[in-house]
Amino acid sequence: MPLYEFHCGKCGQRFEQLVKLHETPSCPACGAAGPERLFSSSAAVSTTRTRGRAIAEWRSKSRAVKQEKDHAHQEYLRNEMKDHS
Repeated sequence: MPLYEFHCGKCGQRFEQLVKLHETPSCPACGAAGPERLFSSSAAVSTTRTRGRAIAEWRSKSRAVKQEKDHAHQEYLRNEMKDHS
């Protein structure tokens, strides 16, 4: 099963999903049926511009994940301090 990117027109969520060729999943965020299938950047012809765009998108996603992990770690430390003081 191929991996496709989708964009939900109802909530604006962008997500990837493994689906059969002619299958369309529902949005995982809001449950709306029939999200738009996007042209995957990995299927595009690689040029300097597309590589740069893919790298920028990857860095943005990585930055968001790091911020979320840092926030969760800080919350954990705060809770540990409260529990043991």
